[in-house]
Amino acid sequence: MKYQIRIQEKQFEVEILEAGDGRARVAVDGAPYDVAYSGGAPTSVPAVAAASKPAVAASGGSGDRPASQAATAEPGALVAPIPGIILKILVNPGEAVTAGQVVAVMEAMKMENNLAAERTGTVREVRVQEGGEVATGDVIMIIEAS
Repeated sequence: MKYQIRIQEKQFEVEILEAGDGRARVAVDGAPYDVAYSGGAPTSVPAVAAASKPAVAASGGSGDRPASQAATAEPGALVAPIPGIILKILVNPGEAVTAGQVVAVMEAMKMENNLAAERTGTVREVRVQEGGEVATGDVIMIIEAS
């Protein structure tokens, strides 16, 4: 079964190839992934949303957080595109960054994902620590425009 899903303004085609016993094999834009799920077989978009390809940079709301939390993200907030563990924070508060610069690395779905600044500016605040877990939409850091 194929689904068109949207996560943080990015469109993905997700196809469930096989599923059972809390594990599924899915294809996201043609790339295969093994995923875990709970709450029954993945027959709806929310059940497979975690299988999306990780975004390089993200800001704003998230696909699996309540709208009230998504709306509270501050301008310049770099948020976790999917659940994972922060492996590295590559910048410190007060440090200048450029748009596209990798500022953190997270592990999600057994893959390392680079998180990049969406804007040129100064890191105002880092809200996570290396080794810490993040959920989709959690603010990792705030980058003020310069």
